[in-house]
Amino acid sequence: MKHQLLLSAVLFSLSGSLLAAESLCQQKEHDIQREIEMAKQHNNQRRVTGLERALTEVRAGCTDKKLKSAHAERIESQKHKVAERERELQEERQDGDDKDKIDKRKRKLEEAQHTLKKLQAEPY
Repeated sequence: MKHQLLLSAVLFSLSGSLLAAESLCQQKEHDIQREIEMAKQHNNQRRVTGLERALTEVRAGCTDKKLKSAHAERIESQKHKVAERERELQEERQDGDDKDKIDKRKRKLEEAQHTLKKLQAEPY
């Protein structure tokens, strides 16, 4: 019984290591395939077609270096957007007393911050 538990623990840790060793391109390919299956289940042929095109492009020209670079660019772009939203909110607070405009700027800033956090959490 102890040997079975030990074997199970070793196999489980190895499977985690293998997943961690999977390249970013392979992860992206698996993610797209999973989305294709979901789109098929919901009979969304347009989405299936678009995802199949994306899968073909990933298989043809994906490298981990390209994915990391593109991801870093998206994060940097979103950081600039957050800074812009912060500046707009600050200007609105200084300029006026229109609470609706200030609230709108706050919402836009929160959305931009949320998007940035989401991007930073993604592997690619």
